[in-house]
Amino acid sequence: MMEGSLLVPSLPIALWAGLALLSLPTRVAARGGPAPGHGNRLSHEKSPYLLQHAHNPVDWYPWGEEALERARRENKLIFLSIGYSTCHWCHVMEKESFEDSEVAALINASYVAIKVDREERPDLDQVYMRVCQILTGSGGWPLNVFLTPDRLPFFAGTYFPKESRYGRPGLTTLLRNAQELWQADPGKITAQGSRLVADLGRRDHSAGAIPAVDAAVLATAARQLAGRFDPERGGFGAAPKFPSPHQLTYLLEHHHRVGDPHVLAMVEQTLAAMRRGGIYDQLGFGFHRYSTDAKWLVPHFEKMLYDQAGLATAYLEAYQATGKTAYAQTVREIFAYVARDLTDPDGGFYTAEDADSEGVEGRFYVWTRGEILAALGPQAGAEFARVFEVREEGNFTEPGHPSPDGRNILHRERDLEHWATDLEVPIGQLEERLEASRRTLLALRGKRPRPHRDDKILAGWNGLMISALARGGAVLGAAEATRAAGRAANFVLTHMFDGSRLLRRYRDGEAGIPGFAEDYAFLARGLLDLYQATAAPEHLRQALDLAGQLFERFAGADGGLYDTPADGEELVFRPRDVGDGAHPSAHSVALEVTARLALLTGDLAWRERADRLLSAYAEELHSYPAALTHLLRAAALLIHPTREVVVSGDPAAADTLALLAAVAKTYAPETSTVLVPAQGRAAIEALAPFVVGMKPVGGRAAAYTCQNFTCQEPTTDPATLVERLQRPPPAPAVR
Repeated sequence: MMEGSLLVPSLPIALWAGLALLSLPTRVAARGGPAPGHGNRLSHEKSPYLLQHAHNPVDWYPWGEEALERARRENKLIFLSIGYSTCHWCHVMEKESFEDSEVAALINASYVAIKVDREERPDLDQVYMRVCQILTGSGGWPLNVFLTPDRLPFFAGTYFPKESRYGRPGLTTLLRNAQELWQADPGKITAQGSRLVADLGRRDHSAGAIPAVDAAVLATAARQLAGRFDPERGGFGAAPKFPSPHQLTYLLEHHHRVGDPHVLAMVEQTLAAMRRGGIYDQLGFGFHRYSTDAKWLVPHFEKMLYDQAGLATAYLEAYQATGKTAYAQTVREIFAYVARDLTDPDGGFYTAEDADSEGVEGRFYVWTRGEILAALGPQAGAEFARVFEVREEGNFTEPGHPSPDGRNILHRERDLEHWATDLEVPIGQLEERLEASRRTLLALRGKRPRPHRDDKILAGWNGLMISALARGGAVLGAAEATRAAGRAANFVLTHMFDGSRLLRRYRDGEAGIPGFAEDYAFLARGLLDLYQATAAPEHLRQALDLAGQLFERFAGADGGLYDTPADGEELVFRPRDVGDGAHPSAHSVALEVTARLALLTGDLAWRERADRLLSAYAEELHSYPAALTHLLRAAALLIHPTREVVVSGDPAAADTLALLAAVAKTYAPETSTVLVPAQGRAAIEALAPFVVGMKPVGGRAAAYTCQNFTCQEPTTDPATLVERLQRPPPAPAVR
């Protein structure tokens, strides 16, 4: 699925051609639209995406009963358009069509037009994206769907040009033809919509019993990923290439279990290629959304919060697993970008930055050789241009232009060690010179018109970033990262609850939209990681509360979860999207959270919930495990042996901190850590009763290494603790 992309298969030809057969050259006068210069009904929304369309001549409604009731009352078709504020092709379609008076006239006369921000309403996006996938075999944004007055979808696609061209139907043609069909034979369209909705709610089950998920399924996923690996450039599959950090962290863990050097090499080659490539912002740090080519050079330039969280985690775990400081440096750089450009003054994290500035994708980020030399001087400029592959002819082509015009996407084709050898300069000296040049160019770039920033705060995506920062703070000893995670957690817990439930979106002083499963699951995981980083029992308690609400509001009869709450808005079907996509699914993270809570607390009820979740998703896992790598990683906590480390001591004392640091810096994904403070033990003992009796030894902080809540003799020596953690835990005699 392409985000904001034109790269989708052709539409179902029979369907749209059938619409085209009824096309008549109809002239329609606009009725009921906003007067020129005045806003439409989106003017009072909080979503930056909806506000971008607030002055279109299209008479847009936000999704809600007012629009739906009007469609029923006037027996009008609904034109539903879904996107997000940093989506390049959404901008293109707005400029071509939604700002066009002719298109507005067609829509306003015969349709009720509804705009939806997919990031605010992932439930609606899931439902109607599934429609698009059934009809076209793929999807993307903008997502445009035709509905009957009763919300039955009957036609869908992504980007449509205003007029038909290159084999793609034009929006004006589709609008006229759908309306003609509705007037001529509404029963036919209603029947088509009813069949689609029936398909949406159907799950194809295998004949017979579904086998349990076991270690063989985990190994199959690794083989499937290896079969798609690009041995020349890193990554998986051909262009376009997505980072998919959960695939990389899964492979790291698989290598940890089986010791296959090829698996580790796939991860390291991919991480190195992405960090050197144009997909990484070499000046301002942070990752762009994906690479449009196979070699990570030309990105889709938008930057998403969830990508920063996922990729920071992948590089962090690579640092734990290999000890290579370049990975740790990348994590610090991602955190620096998020702190500078995606952090609200009150601590929450913004959603994204756009790909476009001055109406052109990527313009903010590219450079000519002349600009580099003028900014840095001939010597430093030539050196920087050589290392970052800045050429006179350029390597960047603006959309609609046939060839490069001298502008360059900064990237490195080789590591700095190679350049230090070629330039005959010590690596440290080269790094210092390039860093000085980077700062100069970044300051100069900051004077350019900036891309739009989507400054809404989403609970779930903040949970992902809280996880990354909390883990990074513990592993790197970066107190500022831990503090940032704590501030964000406090922001969400303070500003995004309505007294009884979590709310999804906060912007401009107002929280709204009842949370979805991903909001509860992602925030619960963030709080668990914050607990592991700070050992503050309240974060474990908060995670337990959120996980409890997750199961109360979203559980299904089969033990699995739905993406929408039981008391939420009634949609044409209740979605359950298990696959891990741009970020892990709510279901994958829910399984991780429940398995970790079972290990941290010793409460068998959490283990039973985790087992039921895994059973509910077994069919999807057996179907194609490589599509659910985070779900498999969570499943490994139930399938493979695990270990608990209980550290007992004064949280502020050097001996306690040394033991906790030993755990944090060791790559041991099967390990959970509990801190029992020397004073005030009651709070953690109430949450994790199995730690009762675990006390310091001889006046020194002690670490107890446990499996199945049976513990070895404690140690006070960090080196001994590391040695224990580096040994895989033995398989239990009976499962």
